[in-house]
Amino acid sequence: MNKKLLKSTFILLSGGFLTKLLGMLIRIMMSRNIGIEGLSLYSLILPTFSLCITLGQIGLPITLSRLVALNNKNNKNLYYSILPITFLINILLMILILILSNYIGNTLLHSKEASDIIKAIAFVIPFTTLSSICRSYFFGKERMFPHVLSNIIENIIRLMIIMIIIPKLNYLNTKDLVFFIVISNIISEGISTIILYLFLPNKINIKNISYEKKLLKETFQLSIPNISGSIIGNISYFLEPILITTILTNIGLSTNYIIREYGIINSYILPFLMIPSFFSIAISQAILPYLSRLYQERNYKKIKQQLTKIIIFLSIFGVMMTIILELKGDFLLKLLYKNSLGYNYLKILSPIFILYYLEHPLVFTIQAMGKTKDLFRLSILNLITKITCYLLLSILFPNILMYIGTIIVNIIITIFYLVFTIRQKLRQ
Repeated sequence: MNKKLLKSTFILLSGGFLTKLLGMLIRIMMSRNIGIEGLSLYSLILPTFSLCITLGQIGLPITLSRLVALNNKNNKNLYYSILPITFLINILLMILILILSNYIGNTLLHSKEASDIIKAIAFVIPFTTLSSICRSYFFGKERMFPHVLSNIIENIIRLMIIMIIIPKLNYLNTKDLVFFIVISNIISEGISTIILYLFLPNKINIKNISYEKKLLKETFQLSIPNISGSIIGNISYFLEPILITTILTNIGLSTNYIIREYGIINSYILPFLMIPSFFSIAISQAILPYLSRLYQERNYKKIKQQLTKIIIFLSIFGVMMTIILELKGDFLLKLLYKNSLGYNYLKILSPIFILYYLEHPLVFTIQAMGKTKDLFRLSILNLITKITCYLLLSILFPNILMYIGTIIVNIIITIFYLVFTIRQKLRQ
């Protein structure tokens, strides 16, 4: 690795650690201020939120980052070309979310409270899209400090809202508190975008916002495969609470039990297990532009060497984290959340997350090679796997363990597919 790449990796690791720490503090304060009921409701609408963010970004962040990294485009014209149509797509998406919010909440998620919260998502989407597009420029230029700084400030703003404002709104019901938390993303995303804007070399001049048809066409030719895979993945995530509540309700379990246990897993256990993934994400983000150039130069040997080093490091790191969580998981949960809800789930899932930490560098390597069609196939495979596992495992485990088993199977299949695909591509 060259010095610039090492510097980028160090900045992303440091920033990733602070961001994960702030994210955990946000989760802790949320659990204390809105309780498990509020967190469960938030977890229930999170897949819908994630799908809407993906649709709003239409695969542009990774595409723009890659185009900027290759240094063969006029970056200013590139961004000015895509901004107008991006905003148009986001406006149309906002209208669609508002129209479908009641159907998604009442009919699909079996929760009347979710409907109003989904309406809040519509107003947040344009802000998340704009900040992601701004970040893509700095990733492509391997300038990681602006991205890290904006992320940290964004999370500090969220933490301040949770710590200072939410307690003063304790007269509101749980639904309204969750609604306010979602809509407050407008503030944090807006401030994040302003921070990124201040680091741009040439500030935006409204007179320069126009588009070049050729650049627009090329960008969307690359972004459509990206979003195709992401949409399938997020549709899978979106269907997750719908399928789980439907299947387990038909078995005879109560909706309250299902939403509560789903909330414990997604609000306490999975975020807790994903804290160490900041190492994986930071290294992957830093390596993307570097691997893109290596692949363009057909230096497959160097790609294999760098990827092998990352996998060995993350495997050792993952084993260490698993040992800690298996031995001290109960204590750590009580320390953070003042309860040990879901500890039995933590003990089951922590060993498999050794593989999960390897997923990000493998996915980013495929993106660096521009093989987004393979990620699309992976998304289809994951969707089929999830649906199949929900149906089959519900027979063996007619409770929330059906969901735990599906997570395990999905991680294993994902890693095997990614490794096989990369080995095939680097043989060319």
